[in-house]
Amino acid sequence: MDYFFLFIGSVILILALMIFMKFKKMQARTAPKDNGLRTQKNENGGVEFVRCPLCSTPLAKNEDMFSRIYRPMNTPDQRMTVHGCPHCYPRPEPGVKRLCPVCGKEVPPEGELIARLFNRTEGKKHVMITGCSVCYKGRN
Repeated sequence: MDYFFLFIGSVILILALMIFMKFKKMQARTAPKDNGLRTQKNENGGVEFVRCPLCSTPLAKNEDMFSRIYRPMNTPDQRMTVHGCPHCYPRPEPGVKRLCPVCGKEVPPEGELIARLFNRTEGKKHVMITGCSVCYKGRN
């Protein structure tokens, strides 16, 4: 009789472990996966990918934009130029189009976006794109 209860106890233990393992696998499938892409919160509080403003390619966590910020450095509003990301600058990858978000025209590989960099008091920075080297020619 002792062997019978020992057998039933071990069967129950094995079934409990199998259910636990199945639950863990199911939980791992539904958990958000870190795919190596940068994310940011939008104005609605949702999460979206950080994209290049020129080619709209999602940026990986190790990819940076190529840009230049002009002096004076201690003002809250600075001029800035954005050249692109590793996918579209210095040479665009095949199939990648560099489009201006303001005028919608194609920006040449030697072109850039003209932007304003706002340095906020909380330490945050905000970039507002005002045009590209193609559509800005008519404004000067």
